[in-house]
Amino acid sequence: MTTALATARVELRTADGWVPVCDRSRLTPGRGVAVLLPDGSQAAVFTDRQDRVFAIANRDPFTGAYVLSRGLLGSTPEGRVYVASPLLKQRFDLTTGECLDDDAVTVPVHPARVV
Repeated sequence: MTTALATARVELRTADGWVPVCDRSRLTPGRGVAVLLPDGSQAAVFTDRQDRVFAIANRDPFTGAYVLSRGLLGSTPEGRVYVASPLLKQRFDLTTGECLDDDAVTVPVHPARVV
């Protein structure tokens, strides 16, 4: 592991500005990490194989369970990166929060960066 990666951290933007949520070294491509935000809500943070960082709400809107961080990452043929809920398998676009299986459902997206 490089020194830069070992000291880098992931931040999410909230209403109060950028908030550090975890060390970058905690993220493994294709797997999520659940983080607690200052307002008490949870986010699911992911990195893909291109080393891009994404964050969405951790709550699955279909079941109410806080499990999206445990979902599997994938991508559509058009290149949309998504996480599939581990419970009912609905897919959520990590850039827009849109449910790819039900147009009426979305999850909040959190702008994320590595510093």
